[in-house]
Amino acid sequence: MKKLRLGILASGRGSNLQAIIDACEKPDFPAQVAVVISDNRDAMALERARKHRIAAVHVPPGKHKTWMEPEVEGRMVSALREQAVELVCLAGYMRVVKKTLLEAFPQRVINIHPALLPSFRGLEGQKQALEYGCKVAGCTVHFVEADVDTGPIICQAAVPVMEEDDADALSHRILEWEHRMYPHAIRLIAEGKLKIQGRRVHVEGDRGGFTS
Repeated sequence: MKKLRLGILASGRGSNLQAIIDACEKPDFPAQVAVVISDNRDAMALERARKHRIAAVHVPPGKHKTWMEPEVEGRMVSALREQAVELVCLAGYMRVVKKTLLEAFPQRVINIHPALLPSFRGLEGQKQALEYGCKVAGCTVHFVEADVDTGPIICQAAVPVMEEDDADALSHRILEWEHRMYPHAIRLIAEGKLKIQGRRVHVEGDRGGFTS
């Protein structure tokens, strides 16, 4: 079975990366992690990659805190192409992806966000939902566009907000669903079950949603 080659971008501890690696190590999973790239030299995500004998690359981010200049992002594209990456997955990557990467991998960059988009874009989606008084929170896997957290939605999971929840408790329960849903979305792409029409992503044989 030919497996889809993944490039994972991560800035921190890489728990979603680990969920993807664990899924990819199952014989019937149709994808494999080819390289992990981080803007953070000390990211635990790079250690996770090395532990599993996956190429681990640090790309120094340059002078900006939230994005990379085109020439810097170009080095990231070169590292992805060197490993013949076919799908780029953002997994706790804390920089806004720009034109250089998106044009190199059109409709081949995905992200997971800890909120039910289009609500609560940006940082701390879980905290935003809690402070707003939502009764239901969740997470979303979506294609990446130039704007933050706006791309077509692949799948979502709904997570109830409990009366006793604080931001940490809610984040933990949402993260459990992230670990289930991200590999699911990758499988759908690897098996060719998605069709994008405008803003809608049609999923063959799947409603694209989860409820905890």
